Amino acid sequence: MTGCDAVAGQTVRVHSFESMGTYDGPGLRLVVFVQGCNFRCAYCANPDTMACTGGEDVAIDEIVRLAVSEKPFFGRRGGVTFSGGEPTLQASALLPLFERLKAEGIHICLDTNGSVMNDAVRRLLALTDLVLLDVKEINDTRHRDLTGCSNAATLAFADWMEANGRDFWLRYVLVPGVTSMREDLHALCERFKGYRMLRRVEILPYHTLGRHKYDHLGMAYRLDGVRENTPEEIEEAASIFRSYFDCVRIN
Repeated sequence: MTGCDAVAGQTVRVHSFESMGTYDGPGLRLVVFVQGCNFRCAYCANPDTMACTGGEDVAIDEIVRLAVSEKPFFGRRGGVTFSGGEPTLQASALLPLFERLKAEGIHICLDTNGSVMNDAVRRLLALTDLVLLDVKEINDTRHRDLTGCSNAATLAFADWMEANGRDFWLRYVLVPGVTSMREDLHALCERFKGYRMLRRVEILPYHTLGRHKYDHLGMAYRLDGVRENTPEEIEEAASIFRSYFDCVRIN
């Protein structure tokens, strides 16, 4: 059990839900934003999901009910995405929920920073159809500055996915002057260019839609003054990724 675990087998600690989400995995999706995260990303749009003490414990039965009620809208590609926060911090609590969703024939995505790997997470991944792996930065020094943590665990997580034949998408937030350096983009592509299980590379342009939450929470926003990407900057980054991969998308 971690500090963010709810009562395993009964509830999951949830921040919020989003119905008919289109940005977090294939098709239309019910997105479950879990509470608690071990990263402190400077650009986080959901700083209110960071603390393990927030949110509420939601019964697994209720989440299954929501998912089943929306299943007719999922079609052949949609399903449920667990985002956050960091879902793997609640792996033990999520296991029985994932088992219930699989029994209902519902596609499951797991949006993760890839920093946690243990027996419960491995069991969770066995029930997951697609992982959305958020790689914050390939340069470890800049990754530490950006998130407060090393990227070593995330890269090891990617290696595990590849070695175990598990499909994943790589997601990268493009922040001008922070994660947009050409040498880092090339280094990231070099690191992942041989992965067979990498099904998509998603570029997520930087935005400030969650900026107001920091003031409300009394938190400093470390990227004040950093502007959003220009279309030309996004296309330049995309062209670098496309020179390595044929599955690049701008989200």
